[in-house]
Amino acid sequence: MKKTILLSTMFLGSLVFAQEMTIKGGDRDAHGCIGSAGYTYSQIKKDCVRTFEEKIKLKEVASDGGYIAAVIFNKDKKKAEVFVKDVEGGSLILTRPGKAKAWKKDGYVLVPFKKSGYQLKKDNVVIYQ
Repeated sequence: MKKTILLSTMFLGSLVFAQEMTIKGGDRDAHGCIGSAGYTYSQIKKDCVRTFEEKIKLKEVASDGGYIAAVIFNKDKKKAEVFVKDVEGGSLILTRPGKAKAWKKDGYVLVPFKKSGYQLKKDNVVIYQ
């Protein structure tokens, strides 16, 4: 009886060590950003950022507004990086030609809206504001 209990305990104990251990925070991307902590890589800042902590956030117009888009500008505001769910890579870089008031790329246009806000349009339809 004692041998059976001892062997059963040893067998169950060996199963504990056979489980694959996952390291918390071990989901770093190619830039070293930890996705599980909410970090994603910003091409403009050249660093990991949390899009939900950025100053400029736009709410989705269609559906229930459950998604947000974050906007990061470079120092001279000639480029804007917009983090949206529909874009491969998570973000796209829009550029502002000359002294224009809009940043553009591939059908996406970011324009000032009201006093301190912005609108993001895709193919001339407002998708975030």
